[in-house]
Formats: sequence, structure tokens, C-alpha cells
Amino acid sequence: MEMEKLVSLCKRRGFLFQSSEIYGGLNGFWDYGPLGVELKRNIKEAWWRDMVTGHDDLAPPPGAPEAYEMVGLDCTIIMHPQVWKCSGHFDLFVDKMVDCRESKKRYRYDQVPGRWVEAKGQTIFVTTSVEENHETDIEHRTLKFYNLRAKDAADLAWQSPLTSLAKIDPAQYDKVLGPDAKALGTLTAPRDFNLMFKTFVGALSGEEGAAYLRPETAQGIFVNFKNVCDSTRVRVPFGIGQMGKSFRNEITPRNFTFRSREFEQMEIEFFCHPKSSPQWYQYWRDRRMKWYTDLGLAGERLRLREHDKDELSHYSCGTSDIEYAFPFLPPGEFGELEGIAHRGDFDLRSHMEGKLVARDGQLVVEQGEDGKPKWRGSGKDLSYRDDLTNKRFVPHVIEPSAGADRGTLAFLCEAYHEDQAPDEKGEMQTRVVMKFHPRIAPLKAAVFPLVKKDGMPEVAQRIYRAIKPHMPVFYDEKGAVGRRYRRQDEAGTPYCVTVDGQSLTDSTVTIRDRDTLKQWRVHEKDLVAELRQRIG
Repeated sequence: MEMEKLVSLCKRRGFLFQSSEIYGGLNGFWDYGPLGVELKRNIKEAWWRDMVTGHDDLAPPPGAPEAYEMVGLDCTIIMHPQVWKCSGHFDLFVDKMVDCRESKKRYRYDQVPGRWVEAKGQTIFVTTSVEENHETDIEHRTLKFYNLRAKDAADLAWQSPLTSLAKIDPAQYDKVLGPDAKALGTLTAPRDFNLMFKTFVGALSGEEGAAYLRPETAQGIFVNFKNVCDSTRVRVPFGIGQMGKSFRNEITPRNFTFRSREFEQMEIEFFCHPKSSPQWYQYWRDRRMKWYTDLGLAGERLRLREHDKDELSHYSCGTSDIEYAFPFLPPGEFGELEGIAHRGDFDLRSHMEGKLVARDGQLVVEQGEDGKPKWRGSGKDLSYRDDLTNKRFVPHVIEPSAGADRGTLAFLCEAYHEDQAPDEKGEMQTRVVMKFHPRIAPLKAAVFPLVKKDGMPEVAQRIYRAIKPHMPVFYDEKGAVGRRYRRQDEAGTPYCVTVDGQSLTDSTVTIRDRDTLKQWRVHEKDLVAELRQRIG
């Protein structure tokens, strides 16, 4: 599937629009259209239902070490600045960036691909800023730099495969051709760039009023751990789920909605006893992977990957990523959909004691130059007392953290299909169809009168009104019925209901399946039950 086709469909059918498009757009921000907002909402509601409200607190789910409870939170986007200092975001939530003195553009240096090449006795590292066909663009830029023609491509001696600028020694930047530069050596040395959006609270605009838009929803759960324990009867093990907006000032937003500056997260912080945490980590890895496959993400494009030791954060006991092979990535590469992290007791201890760092294999409070904690914690006791054993411990945390926007993009990519189907004249035509799982499809059904006369519209409208209280449904009487089917196929509507001449005599209607194109008749009074049973 070509990504350009999906992007075009998303705008044409009202799934996604560039934010502020009439003013030229704002990079890294996207608006969900009428169909897109329903799709994303259905994904979020499926997550909330399956993970929180629909969870059985009384019996262990398959693969779980024991029964557990789930509750929810909705925390503020702006929190006390000390939250981000103790969590490490204030000091460590950074990307390395480089600036180009010639083009005046800024790049995240680990996302700038390039290759070493030699020609005319000179070896240089040529980079590119395109999102696809990296090697083709690099070859084109190399020929242009050496003043060669396409027929001279054989004169280029490639010295390396495609690699990241992050792996190049800054001392060699004088040999680097920047992504949008014509001369060598225009890139600055890498430097830290904090990804948090800064704002100010109240009338004061100085540092005393500084605050930050949250870069993740998790910290709101950790700082409310004691409140949840004190105000409910939950017992460890239990989980807290939250959905909400987060903000990261990405240096180079790219790949449609995959890397945005404003996005929505679906996160769980699961608190458990340290001794059982490895089993819970395994459970949540498998549980979250199954959720995606149950909703239609399957096959070779989805995988679960365990992080290597050198990828792990200093506090992590283990991390796995659920990844999807997005069409905008080179063949064989995957992008992260969700991370499942075994965070140990790092978060609760940080908000008790202060910002922690790893030293000699242990997590200790980081000291400032004065020998005192660099960022002091709350001082509140966030340990947990087991009322059965009367023992206290700081729970370990398993964190399944999913992106609602990335998930929506993956479901869009997976749903896009082109096939052959007969038009109203019986001639085979190319059909674009979005094969969403019925649970997440923006519209569940569409109702058509076969023709706009003979009382069919009145019957179709009555049926539309009967279905509407139970599920999202669309009514359409404009154009030939074949074209109406095509419009619903592009919207991903799983079932179309058609009122025809027979409907006027025996009160039956025709249901058409989006994927198989099979049609069957159902009595009007049984229609809602039939649709609900098939949608699930």
C-alpha cells in the first residue's frame, strides 16, 4: 500500500486534516475529521472497555498470576513543576539536535540517514531529509554535489550502507553534506533539546510561574497513588488506567501522525509485589499484544520485540515494544505502537525521595553540588501496607503505554485495501475499501432506499431511525446505489441495508457485507439484533 493513497483518502473522506490548513498548516499537529474522530473514539473506548470497565475483578484472566482490580483516573495536563524534576523529565527528557548554518533548518540527528561515498578522490557523508526512498535521494544529491550526471552513477564508490548521523563522530562533520545543504560542513555539533512545552501559570511570567505541558500521562498516576489507595478499597495488585493528551516539542515531526507534537495516550500503571513483578510483566506483554490482534492487526506487519540490555533505561527491569510495519518505513523496519515496561519501584521512590540515578547497580538520590538532593521529592510515604501480612513495601510497576494516534494510524494502514468489484452495470472496477474491525468502524451501518420513489425513502428513514439509538448509522439516498456502496466501502462501514420493492410487501431488507460482498435478507423487526450480533 502506498502511503500517499492513504493520506489522500484520509483527507477526501474526512478521517484526518492538517491542523490550521487554511493558513498553511502547523507542522506536527493534526485534526480528526467526522470519520476520524469516530474511529479514534472507538479505539479509545475499546481500550477503556477491555482494560478498565469491562475487566472482571473477581477472577484471574487467562495468563494472570491472580485476580486484580482496575480503576481509572483523569489527571490535569499542567502539574506542579517538581513532578517533572523528580521524574527526570526536566533533566533527561531531551533529544539531540543539529542545526544547518546554510539552510537554517533544525534536525533530530538520530533521524538523519546518510551514506559514506567516494568520488573524484574525495570521501563525504551524504544525508537526506526525505521520508521514503532514502538511497535514491542520497544518490541524486551525491551526483549533484560532484557535478555528475545520472549515467555516471557507476563512478560513485559507496563506502557504507545507510546509517544514522548519530553514528558519525562530530569531528567528521566537515565531511557531511547536510540534508538540505549544497556545501559540506554546515551542520553544528549535536546539542540537547528539551522536549517539554514550557508555559506560565498565573500573572507571573518569570521562572517562578513556569510550568510544563505534560509529556506523558503516567506521572499523574504515580503522584495520585496514595490518593487512590486511601479513597478506594483496591489492594495490590491493581492497575490504574488513564487516557489523555500529551505534548512533546518534537524537533522534526514526520510520517503523518506517527510523530506529532500533540498526541493522545492510553496508559496503565499496574502496581504489584516485587516478587511477582516478572510474571505480571509477561502477562501484560501477552495481554496487550492479543488486544491488537483481536481488533484486526495481525500477520507479519505486527510484532512484539524485547529490548536489548543496551536499550533499557537505567531503572528498567525489562521493556518490550509492540511494533507495526508502517508503509512509510523502509522494508523490514517497524515503528513502535506501544511499550510495555517493567519500571521497578523507580517512580514511587522518585516522588518520595527525589530524583534517582543509577550508581553501582543501585538507584540512589542524585546529589547536587551542595551535597543535598538535586531535586527533592515530596516526602510523602508512597509505600503500601498489605493488610493480610501487615508488611510494607514499595510496589513495582508494569506500564503498558499505548498511543491512541499511532494506534489509529496503524488501523488505518491495515484497513486500506484495493480489490475488484462489479459496479451498478455489472462491470468490474477497482474498489477502495477500509476493512476496519466492526468494533472500531466509524459507522456500523448505512441505510439506502433502492430508488428515491414508490415509498422506499419513507421505509428507509423509519429503519434508519430504528437503528440510530443503538449504533452510528448513515442514511443516503443520493446517486446510484452502486456509488453509494462505494462511498461506504471507503468509509469502512461494515454493513449496508437496502430497502427495495420486496421490502414494501414483506418488510424484509437486504444486508450487504463490506468485505465478502455477500447479500442476504432479514426481516425489519430482526434487523437491529442481526447487526448487533455481527458487530459484536
